[in-house]
Amino acid sequence: MPRFAANLTMMFPEVEFLDRFEAAAGVGFEAVEFLFPYDFSPDVLKEKLDCFGLEQVLINAPAGAWDAGERGLAALPGAGKRFAESIRVALEYAKTLDCPRIHVMAGIAADAHERGEEFERYVERIRYAADEAARAGRGVTIEPLNPRDMPGYFLTSVHDAVEVLAAVDRPNAGLQLDFYHAQIVHGDLTILLREVIEHVTHVQIAAVPNRDEPDRGEVAFAHVLGELDALGYRGWVGCEYVPAGATVAGLKWMEPYRE
Repeated sequence: MPRFAANLTMMFPEVEFLDRFEAAAGVGFEAVEFLFPYDFSPDVLKEKLDCFGLEQVLINAPAGAWDAGERGLAALPGAGKRFAESIRVALEYAKTLDCPRIHVMAGIAADAHERGEEFERYVERIRYAADEAARAGRGVTIEPLNPRDMPGYFLTSVHDAVEVLAAVDRPNAGLQLDFYHAQIVHGDLTILLREVIEHVTHVQIAAVPNRDEPDRGEVAFAHVLGELDALGYRGWVGCEYVPAGATVAGLKWMEPYRE
């Protein structure tokens, strides 16, 4: 049976961010994830988690100057010091929040002729992040993002992500498989999942094409989540979707999964 984590960056937009912990717990979530916690002190966030009995299962490392268009630092030239600092900060938050995994974003790719050099840089930095995380008892994930939502992003293919993980060669580095992105880039989700399941350490879901509740659109999530169970995945499934209407009204899709 899948274990669902509410993505507080996207869900419960009806209330302020710090009130979303209570909202998630109130409808039965036992875990949460969100993208960037850095507008709040880790102690404030930890207090919210403890108050409502929630587990933090994933955060993103700082992704650079977001408002200026940066979407991660791991593959960017000249960003070595900033990248190392981003991992330090992320691990500091992960320790306080007792969060087991950090998603490390790659960044926007350079021109195609630089991909070889960029690949080596990316592998080296993910390896560095994994080694730093291992010292802290944490893991890191990499996530392919579709080029429609994230034009120019360095990592778009699940198969390329597996190649990166093989080159990184660290047991605490894994694949963050978001079925929304994977459907847009690859399709054929059942076969794709079977091919890469050994690398998957975190999963996310949203309907395609509108990134709303997973009870609509072109993906049969009842089948996909059943396949995930059958393959032995026991991690969390992050609900990284934008509710089409009121968040709570849209949660009827979860009813078959409630004990």
